[in-house]
Amino acid sequence: MTYTFRVSLHEEEDGCWSAWIDSLPGRADWGYTKDEALEELRKAAEMFVASMLEHSDAIPNDDIGSTADVGEGIVEVAI
Repeated sequence: MTYTFRVSLHEEEDGCWSAWIDSLPGRADWGYTKDEALEELRKAAEMFVASMLEHSDAIPNDDIGSTADVGEGIVEVAI
């Protein structure tokens, strides 16, 4: 199963990037580049979603529709 989450991104003053998923509490990460921040966030989200499934927790649905509708970015998590 693949889950898709809307991601917010912010470039910090030092040039690093912060990325977070509002619908997954506490899921935030960073990287030296935008792509690195997204990849680190994807890995963290993958572990978080796997844990939620293990505990039979409901997985949030960001209802993205198409990637063209996304302002900042997306992360896809395959479990």
